[in-house]
Amino acid sequence: MFALAIDSDMRTTWVRGRGRARCRRRIAVATAAVAALCGAGLTQGGTVHAQGKAAETPWVVSLGDSFISGEAGRWSGNSNDSAGGYSGTDRAFDQPSRTTDEHRVYGASYDNGCNRSDSAEVHSSPAPAGAHRLNLACSGATSTAILLPEHGGRPFKSEPSQAEQLQKAVTGHPVRAVVVSVGGNDLGFEDVIVACAKGFVTPIGASPCAPTQAPEVKKRLPAMRAAAVNSLADVTTAMNRAGHPAGSYRLILQSYPSPLPDGARIRYPGDKYDRLTDGGCPFFDKDLTWAHDQLVPDISSTLASAARESGAEFLDLSRAFDGREVCSTTTVQAGPRERPSGRTSEWVRFVTTGAGQGQRQESLHPNHYGQLALGACLGLHLTRTPGDHRCTNTPGEGPRAMRLSPAPSN
Repeated sequence: MFALAIDSDMRTTWVRGRGRARCRRRIAVATAAVAALCGAGLTQGGTVHAQGKAAETPWVVSLGDSFISGEAGRWSGNSNDSAGGYSGTDRAFDQPSRTTDEHRVYGASYDNGCNRSDSAEVHSSPAPAGAHRLNLACSGATSTAILLPEHGGRPFKSEPSQAEQLQKAVTGHPVRAVVVSVGGNDLGFEDVIVACAKGFVTPIGASPCAPTQAPEVKKRLPAMRAAAVNSLADVTTAMNRAGHPAGSYRLILQSYPSPLPDGARIRYPGDKYDRLTDGGCPFFDKDLTWAHDQLVPDISSTLASAARESGAEFLDLSRAFDGREVCSTTTVQAGPRERPSGRTSEWVRFVTTGAGQGQRQESLHPNHYGQLALGACLGLHLTRTPGDHRCTNTPGEGPRAMRLSPAPSN
């Protein structure tokens, strides 16, 4: 979603980046039920017709940015101990051969930096069982990477616009759901994080960033909302052109989980540099609390508003990682005496220079455990009646023990 850079000689460093809707959803549910009872299939135009064979497996497709593409899925927790593939956290490391190959996790998408991991949300979701899963999201994407070409969409990292890819991919196939993550890069979240981290490590005159960044973020939120609305509109248009009218599939916009705890829940007390050198969380308490308590919730509520205007469902992930964030008091790093575990390890990649272990762009993204958790959230959402939901974790349990509740009204 973002990228950030601080001095490379430091051990860890930032780098990165409804009425009508309800009616359509009820019609879609009823249509699906009738189709199932009649043993119906779907034609290329999306119309239902009776056939003597079983219906084709439905598709679930993800579009958007790094938080849904699978960025940082290479890592099962964090570790500063380089032995044994960083204490077993590096899923790209092969112990017998002692070699590292990022393609083991990201496949061919590693070559252009889209970093679609094997544990990305759409792939790790347990529901719907047997669905065909397609991940079109790409790390670093803004809304222009999603939009149709006639609406300003442009190729990104050598790939056509995601809406254009979607239209071609699902033509002639039944679609269960299209899940979208967009807005963070349009907001300029990278700039915010860079300013906060640099404010922390500045040798002279170091100060929190919240007082200056909060007003700037507030100004940018309307543009982020418009970007999300426009993206959803083009996804809907692409689906229509592929023969899937609104209501025949579930369109879901999701928000972002907070990668950092508030200032009261950080393992490293006081504003000390061990947050940078050991923890990978170089931020003042004040900035941590602002980001967790205001920035992430404001982004989430703005995206919820965009979903409502677009007739899409909303999946609120803003609190999905509470207690599992980087440097949280309720998590630990892996090491010689602590193996990686979804119950105890951090679910977010810590801030790193990319010199030695991984890429800088993986910083502060959901890691392997985080992606399993988000996949569980999506799976739960897809088993429920269409609507808006919030996903949270179960303290002390692994990433599959996620819980769903109605999303708060804004």
